[in-house]
Amino acid sequence: QVSLVESGGGSVQAGGSLRLSCKHSGGPYMAYWMAWFRQAPGKAREGLAVIRYRGSTTHVAGSVKGRLTISQVDAEDTLYLQMSSLKPEDTAMYYCAAATRALTVRTIFDADEYNYWGQGTQVTVSS
Repeated sequence: QVSLVESGGGSVQAGGSLRLSCKHSGGPYMAYWMAWFRQAPGKAREGLAVIRYRGSTTHVAGSVKGRLTISQVDAEDTLYLQMSSLKPEDTAMYYCAAATRALTVRTIFDADEYNYWGQGTQVTVSS
């Protein structure tokens, strides 16, 4: 059973930083892409950053480029999201996800393409 468990969320003041972690286990499974999404109350789930599983290719959404960095440590089976210069509008539940099929640049931020999800970790940014 594949399991994705996020951690590292919390409350921070605007301008601060956080690093989220996602420990994945229960493999082997052939993931193509690992990703971070977020969802604020009343809003659709938003793709933030993706990384090729066991690879180095990354894509970061334009809305957060320059502030968010995705990375992974293969030996630890852990995905990370480093967030800096946080803003109140970054307040949301943050999820990691895995897609077990090849995606294109047009679908890589589409939540429907990801078939494994964590339970989420809350990030709250105060002004």
